[in-house]
Amino acid sequence: MADRKEEITEQRLTKLSRIRSRNIEPYPHRYHRTHTTHEAASLFQERESDNVEGPEVNVAGRITAHRSMGKATFLDIRDGAGKIQVYFRTNNLTDDKYQLLHDLDIGDFIGVSGKVFRTRTGEITVEVSDFVILSKSLQSLPEKWHGLTDVEKRYRQRYLDLISNEEARNIFVVRSRVIAAIRRFLNERGFIEVETPVLLPVAAGAMARPFSTHHHTLEEDLYLRIALELYLKRLIIGGLDKVYEIGRIFRNEGISIKHNPEFTMLESYEAYSDYNDVMEMVEQMVRYVAREVLSGEQVNFGQEVIDISRPWHRVNLRDELIEKCGVDFLDDKYRDLSTLKDEVVRLGLEVERNMSWGRMIDKLFSTFVEPDLIQPTFVIDYPVEISPLAKTKPDDPRLVERFECFIGGIEIANAFTELNDPVEQRKRFEEQEQLRSLFGDEEVERMDEDFLVALEHGMPPTGGLGVGIDRLVMALTNQRSIREVILFPQLRTKEK
Repeated sequence: MADRKEEITEQRLTKLSRIRSRNIEPYPHRYHRTHTTHEAASLFQERESDNVEGPEVNVAGRITAHRSMGKATFLDIRDGAGKIQVYFRTNNLTDDKYQLLHDLDIGDFIGVSGKVFRTRTGEITVEVSDFVILSKSLQSLPEKWHGLTDVEKRYRQRYLDLISNEEARNIFVVRSRVIAAIRRFLNERGFIEVETPVLLPVAAGAMARPFSTHHHTLEEDLYLRIALELYLKRLIIGGLDKVYEIGRIFRNEGISIKHNPEFTMLESYEAYSDYNDVMEMVEQMVRYVAREVLSGEQVNFGQEVIDISRPWHRVNLRDELIEKCGVDFLDDKYRDLSTLKDEVVRLGLEVERNMSWGRMIDKLFSTFVEPDLIQPTFVIDYPVEISPLAKTKPDDPRLVERFECFIGGIEIANAFTELNDPVEQRKRFEEQEQLRSLFGDEEVERMDEDFLVALEHGMPPTGGLGVGIDRLVMALTNQRSIREVILFPQLRTKEK
C-alpha cells in the first residue's frame, strides 16, 4: 500500500496531467513581474494615504495558504520579499480559468495580475484579473508550513526550512548583510580584497588537521587550506600594505555547536601595525556592522543583552586562568608536562593520550574561562608554545602579542602581532614539527619552506586578524549552534 507521501505525489501528478491536457505549460520560461509583494503593498499604502486608487500589479510567488468560498478563492503567495493575499472570483475570470484553481496546491508558484485593494478585514490584497502557473510542486510542504520542528530535516533539506521558517530566512539575510558591511568597512579603510589558493602543497597557517586530495596531472597530494594566513602575508611582503580575504576554510575536525568542517573566515593583514591596532579595528568593525545591519549596538543573546557600544573588556589570559582554575602557566612547576597533566586531571578534565602542554592550557581556558566571556572581551597575551606565528612581547619572551575576541562565550576572532623574524619563525616551525613527531596526530603548525623564503625577503611589522564569520553571525542573531547560520552544514549521509 502506498504511503501518504506517495499518494500526495500521485494526486499532484494527476493534476499536472490535467493542466497539460488544457495546453497549459506548467513550467514556463519566465514571468514579467512588475513588483515584489512588499513593493506592491508599499505602493498601495502610499496611494491609499493620498486617496488614490490602488495600483495594477503583476506579482508572483509560492502558494502558502488556500481558502475556497464557493465563487471566491483566497490564496497567500510568498516571494523573497514577503507575502500578500490574492483574491479570485468568478466575476473576474472565465469559467475555465477559475476551474484551473482546483488543480493548484500549496507549494505551487503562480503569477497574478490585478488591482491592489484592502479587504473589509483590513488586509492588503490583489484582486486577480488573470493568472498563470509558473511551477507545479509535486511534493507537499511540511504540514505546518509555518515552522519545521524536525531539526535534522531543517538542516538536511534547508530549502524546506527557508520556505517554512521566517526566522531562518532572516538569519541568512542578516548573514549576507554582515559580510557586505565588513567589506565596506575594510574597503573604506584602504584595504584591498584578494583571493588566495584553496589547494595547497602544505596545510599551514593554523593548528588543525587538513583534508587531503590528489592531483592526478601533477601526481602529488594537495591539501584544502586550513587558514588564509601565509599567502596573505606573502602579499604584505610583496608591498600590498592592507589586504583581506573572506573565504572558505576546511578543517578535518570534530563537529559541534561551534564547529563545522568547512566554515567562512575573514583574515586581514595591515603593515606597520600591531595587535593593539587590530583590537581597535575589530571593536570599530563590529560596531559598524551592528549599526549597519541591526540598526543598533545592543543584541540579545540567550538571557543576556550584549552591549557592543561600550568599551570592550581587555583581560590577561594568565590572570584569568589563575583566577578561574588556579593554574599559572608561567610558574615553573606548571611548565612541566607531567605536573600540568596531573593538575588538569585533578580539576576533573579528561586528558587525551599524547596531549601536549599547549593543548592542555587551551583546554583549561576553554573550560574555565571561555563560557563566562559574554560581553565583548579581548583575552590577550598567550604562551609562545601555542602561538608559533606571533611575535613575542618585548618584556617577556615567554608570551606573545596575541588576542582572542569573545562575544556570548564564543570565540569570534584571533589576532597577532605577526612574527616577521625569519630565523625565529624557522625555529618555531621546527619546534612544531618536533611536537608532531612526539605526539603523533597532534594538531600543530606545519613547516612551510616557501613561506620562510618569502619571509627572508623582509616583512614589515604587521597586525594580522582572523574573524570567524559564522560565529560572528551567531552572536549577532542569537544562535547557539553554528548549524543555524550555515546554509548547508555538514551531516552524516542518510545511509549512515
